[in-house]
Amino acid sequence: MAAEYSEAYQQRFGGTARLYGQQALALFSAAHVCVIGIGGVGSWAAEALARTGIGAITLIDMDDVCVTNTNRQIHALRENVGQSKTEVMAQRILAINPECQVTCVDDFITPDNVAEMLNRNFSYVIDAIDSVRPKAALLSYCRRYKIPVVTTGGAGGQIDPTRIEVADLAKTIQDPLAAKLRERLKNDFNVTRNNKGKLGIDCVFSSEPLMYPQADGSVCASRATAEGPKRMDCESGFGAATMVTASFGFVAVSHVLKKMMAKAQREAAKPVALEATAALSALVHPSH
Repeated sequence: MAAEYSEAYQQRFGGTARLYGQQALALFSAAHVCVIGIGGVGSWAAEALARTGIGAITLIDMDDVCVTNTNRQIHALRENVGQSKTEVMAQRILAINPECQVTCVDDFITPDNVAEMLNRNFSYVIDAIDSVRPKAALLSYCRRYKIPVVTTGGAGGQIDPTRIEVADLAKTIQDPLAAKLRERLKNDFNVTRNNKGKLGIDCVFSSEPLMYPQADGSVCASRATAEGPKRMDCESGFGAATMVTASFGFVAVSHVLKKMMAKAQREAAKPVALEATAALSALVHPSH
């Protein structure tokens, strides 16, 4: 794999090459990763992608930075309040790596526009959406058209980042968002488990029991009402800690890098396997 990046790029990301290998850095520099939802999880995922030397990053979100994002989103600075999340994140990425090709899409994913949004040759998609309906539409589309994707479950209501793991979406626990997502995928998109009990969609989630905010200002490990909070937002719902939301994003990126490298290794091995098969065939069936 021939590297086609500058000396400045090599200086910035030489530490990445010394960890993953020079061929992996060439792979990363040629990759195009899409992050959907540039909030408590997605903003940190975008940061990690930029600092790993990913060559092209697409950011999709329609929200503006809100002061109440301060506790969990990397771009939530005083001077950024009221500005587009994708635009301020793009500026940050370019400050990290001026050679990165950043595309901002100021829109939300919906069942009606998902095909248009993903009509690109993405190396990987990171789903950091916190609403069930668009999340299900995105994952159903990626699954149908074999677009590599990793989704993230709920990152709110938790304080221990060491409980985060990656599993098939069918196997998550302690995650109301993932549970509702499975239900929506089944009912609206006919996405069901295979004969191994899996959905074929990787999910970052935490096994930590959730902490629910109570009406009196306290928190406890049980819902205050039958409904209770189901998501993070600016004014209500689960509380959140940067240590956890950022770790969700970092785990997602780590998973993406691992999967991209594994795919590249499989593809590199194919010509060798074909040559070996041809050589064996020639021995078994020599020409006369």
